[in-house]
Amino acid sequence: MRTEQITAQALKKVDNDKYLLSIIVAKRAEQLANGAAPFVKTVSNEKFTDIALKEIADGKVGLESITDIK
Repeated sequence: MRTEQITAQALKKVDNDKYLLSIIVAKRAEQLANGAAPFVKTVSNEKFTDIALKEIADGKVGLESITDIK
């Protein structure tokens, strides 16, 4: 699936709030960079932000997933 399609799906999950989506992607990417296991299948050398976007589009990660981060 193309990045544009994944982004469109992810935007639907956050009521088309681009700002909120960018915050969730950034925080989840940080979690992944710090060793969190991805909730979706990944390919080698895939960027953490792309993985986070896929997770959001699939409904596996949302705002509740990042509220525990300080």
